[in-house]
Amino acid sequence: MKKAQELQEKMAKIQEDAGSRTVEGSAGGKMVTVTVNGRMEVVSLRIEPAILKNEDPAFIEDLIVAALNDGLKKARDMMAQSLLEASGLPPGLGGFPGL
Repeated sequence: MKKAQELQEKMAKIQEDAGSRTVEGSAGGKMVTVTVNGRMEVVSLRIEPAILKNEDPAFIEDLIVAALNDGLKKARDMMAQSLLEASGLPPGLGGFPGL
């Protein structure tokens, strides 16, 4: 029972710290870059000014979507890894469905 309480406290700490941990996602050779935190919030979006002048809007929209998806995937992976480490389980046994 004590072990379960310790794990619960570790999980709460990870969730509390999630907002300060970030990852970067990108698309188009970093023409579009996003920063996503562990709460799955987009913190920033950067678009290379050169593509705004030379590319059509649909292409830029596709790059933004791809960069967001890349950033969100990396944020989910980061949080899953944090939860796995907190669980103390070996890597093959600590899958967290949905993350």
